[in-house]
Amino acid sequence: MYKHVFLTGPPGVGKTTLIQKTVDILKGSGVPLDGFYTEEVRESGRRIGFDVVTLSGKRGCLSRVGPSSSSSAGRREYRVGQYVVDLASFERTALPIFKNVNHRGRVNKKVYVIDEIGKMELFSRSFIQAVRDTLDGEVTAVLGTIPVPKGKPLELVEEIRDRSDVMIFTVTRENRDGILPDIVAALQDCLK
Repeated sequence: MYKHVFLTGPPGVGKTTLIQKTVDILKGSGVPLDGFYTEEVRESGRRIGFDVVTLSGKRGCLSRVGPSSSSSAGRREYRVGQYVVDLASFERTALPIFKNVNHRGRVNKKVYVIDEIGKMELFSRSFIQAVRDTLDGEVTAVLGTIPVPKGKPLELVEEIRDRSDVMIFTVTRENRDGILPDIVAALQDCLK
């Protein structure tokens, strides 16, 4: 039986949009939710980075287009392509949602949204441990996104793919408009 639902697919295919639509449906049916999603930040039509946004509305910088690493003045710089990851901001914003994730006293399961578990987020060792703890918890279901395999495998992403309690939906341009009911139904089954 599945406990968690993850979406995967190429960048820009609509995974975060599907996460947000699923959250709206679950909220409307009274399911308790917490978590975060990532959002593009644009300036004059050009993407300049990403923010992490909690379901309660708190926002923090995840990454921004940055100068070459030669200007980092001796500080450890985390980069993914042209983006410099603001690890401190990400951890300040995202990690508090995991604080009380597995309290056994809860009667109803809670859904934790983790969009996304990707290269930028995986610079945080604390985040990796929090995700593992959440996936292993008994009173939570996770709705999350993971990238498609590309290049060097990401350890936590591969762990998620290999878990027997995870259902993975591959989102494509062809199926993204019709897959929402299947995602919601799968997640509702996880909550039973």
